[in-house]
Amino acid sequence: MPTLSAEKKSQIFTDFGGKNTNTGSIEAQIALLTERISHISQHLQQNKKDFSSNRGLLQLVGERKRLLTYLSKHNLQGYRQLIEKLGIRK
Repeated sequence: MPTLSAEKKSQIFTDFGGKNTNTGSIEAQIALLTERISHISQHLQQNKKDFSSNRGLLQLVGERKRLLTYLSKHNLQGYRQLIEKLGIRK
């Protein structure tokens, strides 16, 4: 499976991290994980027996959940804005 392009990653970091070089921001990390999760989910809809990708998907979902929990504890307003912007946890 191809990974995200450098331009796409740069766009995500610019949109959610404030600038292109802010790759450590929690919001940008969560947005990048969300993009990867949606990409792998589309792959798994076509390849139902790809169990290793399914395991990787579960790991990414768990990592995103941990980051979202951290963000909700430290910046509740930012957490609410982020889940609204990404369209997760309705």
